[in-house]
Amino acid sequence: MGVILVPESLPEKGTLMPERSYWLDLFTPETWKEFQNAGSSVSGFRESRWAAVQKIQKGDCLLCYLTGVSRWVGILEVLSSKPFKDNAPIWKNESFPCRLKVRPLVQLDVETAIPVKDMKEVLSAFKMTKSETSPLAWTGRFRGSPTKWSQADGEAVVAAVEYAQRNPVRRPVDPNKLKYRPKGVEAKIGLVTVPDSEAVDAVEDSTVAEPKEPTAHTEVQALLLQLGSEMGFDIWVAKNDRARSYNGLRFAENPRMKAALPLQFDEATNRTIELIDVLWLQGNAIVAAFEIESTTSIYSGLLRMADLFATDVALSSLRATVPESFSSDGS
Repeated sequence: MGVILVPESLPEKGTLMPERSYWLDLFTPETWKEFQNAGSSVSGFRESRWAAVQKIQKGDCLLCYLTGVSRWVGILEVLSSKPFKDNAPIWKNESFPCRLKVRPLVQLDVETAIPVKDMKEVLSAFKMTKSETSPLAWTGRFRGSPTKWSQADGEAVVAAVEYAQRNPVRRPVDPNKLKYRPKGVEAKIGLVTVPDSEAVDAVEDSTVAEPKEPTAHTEVQALLLQLGSEMGFDIWVAKNDRARSYNGLRFAENPRMKAALPLQFDEATNRTIELIDVLWLQGNAIVAAFEIESTTSIYSGLLRMADLFATDVALSSLRATVPESFSSDGS
């Protein structure tokens, strides 16, 4: 069990000025080590993120997060409001040419880094996604960087990382997760960001057993699968929901359930859409795609739909459905 950090247990103030903006900065264990080996003085991002990088100001804070192991590992201060482009080798597998000069305020090693789920009572990403029906929703906030975070979330991460530096707790790390090597996936528009191992972690952490009473999400999902099947379409359910059941029938047992997505889609498309709640397919074509949100934020669902459009998949119909009778807020 990790230490759950809540505001009452943290220092009253961190070392950072409150007027600073806070930005997510994603690393893998490998790129974090490469960053440190290069002097911890330059943080880099992909070419496609240049517009976002230009919004970062001198004195802003970069919240360093390790994908794969899902931990906060450090805080960087931006030293100049003038980002620059440079391909000088820092990282082995990618250039990350959009760069900022930085200085470390706090650096932790992987074992003393803070598991993100130890902060689920503090960060808004988890407060928006407490329903068991969307175990992956929180990962929508960790899909790409730099991404601006709220003042409250940024200050919470800073305080937690500072606290961990003063009071280190060693937590073993799965060696397999240390080998995680994410890369941008090529689509027609270039590199796109798709769900990474955080999604796998969330699936593994979610409860496999179905609740005694099906949730509204499961019921609507089952009805959409049944309707698509009765209309003669092949169907697909999000891969993390295949073990779910409704009225005694497991989703995976539906005779029209596809075991795999059509092979003509590229890797980016497949990895993006495999977590969409329900797909109707005719041959190798997607006829309709549905995201169902009843008690949770629609953020991750909208991102998946946006990614689906970005990969330029030809759809004859694309709808996101929130049945009025199942909406928590009537919207």
